[in-house]
Amino acid sequence: MNEWQGVIVSDPNIMMGKPVVAGTRVTVELILEKLAAGESYQQILAAHPRLTMDALFGAIAFAAAALRADVVYPAPPLAA
Repeated sequence: MNEWQGVIVSDPNIMMGKPVVAGTRVTVELILEKLAAGESYQQILAAHPRLTMDALFGAIAFAAAALRADVVYPAPPLAA
């Protein structure tokens, strides 16, 4: 079993099927955006009281597993 299974779910009726933390409408995408913007785990947990550290780690593990697939993701060119 992966670290994220049971923590991250996808349902077409919730957030248009985007992966979310089970029992919430908090998307993996939102968690990653907040982390990329420099928010700490504690800040994210304070803003979303239904989340847990396991949920945050599950979101990161899910994203890593998704990127492990054999898919080419075009990156935008670097700004000059």
